[in-house]
Amino acid sequence: MALTKRRLQFLHKLMDLYQKTNLPIHYEALAKSIGVSKWTAYDMLKEIEKLGFISRSYEVNSKETGRSQVVFIPTSKASELFNQPRSEAFDLTDWNKTVANISKLLKDLKNTGLNEALRKMIDEIVKMNTRIHFCAYMIGLLLVYLKKLGGKTESLIHHIVRKAPSKESGMTMFIGTVMGTAIQTLNEDLGHEITELVSKLLKSISDLSREEKDMLADFLERSFAT
Repeated sequence: MALTKRRLQFLHKLMDLYQKTNLPIHYEALAKSIGVSKWTAYDMLKEIEKLGFISRSYEVNSKETGRSQVVFIPTSKASELFNQPRSEAFDLTDWNKTVANISKLLKDLKNTGLNEALRKMIDEIVKMNTRIHFCAYMIGLLLVYLKKLGGKTESLIHHIVRKAPSKESGMTMFIGTVMGTAIQTLNEDLGHEITELVSKLLKSISDLSREEKDMLADFLERSFAT
């Protein structure tokens, strides 16, 4: 049994909910968050549990006296998922495919409302199971937001990135500047979710190889022109 993209989506959502509450997550809460039936969520969590990424426990259901309910928490294996040592070889073909997919998404979302466009990007991000692809899609998400703003804001941030002393610092400045604008305009739930993802993005970038950082920075620069 492998950690498929579908299982990874459920695991990421459970981890997000757990980080927000610091409490074990009931499968009904996960189901509601993802938009599936509670039985679908429960079956998926049982599969993920067998892989060692979550563990279950039982707690008293306050709504039904004397009844206990099954809840889940992520294990250390899940926490380390984004922080595993870089040992895999960089796959250029796979990277080019990812860049093409994100570029297509950026074009397809041009006429979509901001919140809907960001939500579609997040839906893609939670499917990513390697650090470099997660970073690329997160850069794509921030570009979606920036391109919705357009005008002088986009031009100014592009100028800041180009004048940065290094490619990596340019990416960091891009992320910080866009987020500084976004948190003032996004609704609370979406803003909180994206802030958590950006925190993971910054940690993930710091763990990339030099080659991967350069590829990611080049992707950002090219995307300003599309």
